[in-house]
Amino acid sequence: MIGLEGALYPWRFRLVLALLALMVGAIAWRMLDLQVLDHDFLKAHGDARSVRHIPIPAHRGLITDRNGEPLAVSTPVTTLWANGKELQAAREQWPTLAAALGQDPANFAARLEQNKEREFMYLVRGLTPEKGQSVLDLKVPGVYAIEEFRRFYPAGEVAAHVVGFTDIDDRGREGMELAYEDWLAGVPGKRQVLKDRRGKLIKDVQVAQNAKAGKALALSIDLRLQYLAHRELRNALLEHDAKAGSLVMVDVKTGEVLAMVNHPTYNPNNRRNLTPAAMRNRAMIDVFEPGSTIKPLSMAAALETGRWKPSDIVQVGNGTLQIGRYSIRDVSRTQGQALDLTGILINSSNVGMSKVAFDVGGAQLFEVFTKLGFGRDTGLGFPGERVGNLPNHRQWRQAETATLSYGYGLSVTAVQLAHAYAALGNGGAMTPLSMIRVDSKPGTMQVVSANVAKTLQGMLQEVTESPRGAVRARVPGYHVAGKSGTARKTSVGTKGYQANSYRSLFAGFAPAQDPRIALVVVIDEPGKGAYYGGLISAPVFSRVMAGSLRLMNIAPDNLPLPEQKLAAAGQGGRN
Repeated sequence: MIGLEGALYPWRFRLVLALLALMVGAIAWRMLDLQVLDHDFLKAHGDARSVRHIPIPAHRGLITDRNGEPLAVSTPVTTLWANGKELQAAREQWPTLAAALGQDPANFAARLEQNKEREFMYLVRGLTPEKGQSVLDLKVPGVYAIEEFRRFYPAGEVAAHVVGFTDIDDRGREGMELAYEDWLAGVPGKRQVLKDRRGKLIKDVQVAQNAKAGKALALSIDLRLQYLAHRELRNALLEHDAKAGSLVMVDVKTGEVLAMVNHPTYNPNNRRNLTPAAMRNRAMIDVFEPGSTIKPLSMAAALETGRWKPSDIVQVGNGTLQIGRYSIRDVSRTQGQALDLTGILINSSNVGMSKVAFDVGGAQLFEVFTKLGFGRDTGLGFPGERVGNLPNHRQWRQAETATLSYGYGLSVTAVQLAHAYAALGNGGAMTPLSMIRVDSKPGTMQVVSANVAKTLQGMLQEVTESPRGAVRARVPGYHVAGKSGTARKTSVGTKGYQANSYRSLFAGFAPAQDPRIALVVVIDEPGKGAYYGGLISAPVFSRVMAGSLRLMNIAPDNLPLPEQKLAAAGQGGRN
């Protein structure tokens, strides 16, 4: 019947044969195309199932001080990981592996059980290459290694608050490590490898992309000065049983921060017992009322008006001034009934400063303080930096004007205060602050007239050289200029001040004739009776300034004249 039908309809038979031939031809052509002509298609799909790219870690940029001394370096470490499924077949080696890793066998076994279905789990990170290789030499199935980098900080706790630290993934988390993350972080590379379906490495094919190391960063910090400041501040805190302290040193000419120290501090190489309080860079984060250290800046506002000069006399009476229900008192009661402007600074008279401020006006004080950087960002870009608070009133009442003039009612940071004093030392020209080494002369902005700044330099020199002034701030061989301050601490969560709780401050610059270094010392809650800035912070200023001037080879400007030396030698010989 079929043969008959085929004979009756031959075209149908031929059509079926033609279709079958076309299908066979198409399949043959596709086989030829894939195997010979277009073999990249199968290769790509095969590679997708076997070729892998593993990251090549990038070397993080070096951080140094201004002289090239390392502050943060990256060292190679080994991270061990495991395939949980493969490790199940080597249970008998778990105790040996746990011992090699320094882990408790029971806890280690429990962790492996919890991750038995996972193809990736960290065993331990940050081993030395030697230690990592010793574990790999055990040849435990399913244990593999990754090369990484770990940050090491040679200066340890001395520069911790400035440099900061990185996390376990080598990303910046504090300090300059965080602020310059994009600059310091490198670009990881890629390595092409062949792996089987179980993830085992079969062949290391090639480097697909080279790792790009991060860029180096030279800070403005001078590690010699940093060590000096760290030691002296720590000793002062121990001596006076103080809660905390900060010290900031600024190059008057360039605006570079030469040293920045805080206590308590921490070791960034070992952060197991790290507390949040120890991590705070108090010099940039803690705000406080500056007390009498603000009086020279208030004097600058008065001198800028042209109505006041250093020899002008102010009646201070018995050292008490009543403004409504508000009383202003001087600590010193023996300075006399009248003081000139320099005498107001030497005796730190709140009454005298208030009377000057009444004439100047709160608006003028606010304008000068704003120009000197209070209530504004310093531009350092440091993580968590605070700007403080500089109040501005539509109508300035006498009480608000008075308190502002002698350092209450506003809040500043130690860095802002150092920046303002650096401007006074630089002839009234404010230079932008920098935590990075400055290799060219920066631009400046005149915030106080040069004549006023020069006058204030002389007045502040008298503050340290007068018998009634801050004599503990003197530096042998140098004229220094500065002002002490003592500020009561405000209560947290309530209005008013804490009882018997003070900050001791000293701010100044040297040499007074041609200032090069501005220095601010803040000691929080000294606990052994004395708390005045002239007693607590001034000696720290003296010791740090003396060492810094010598380390920087700055010529003395207060050496005895030759005839004075001869006279002293002659008197010594007669005795």
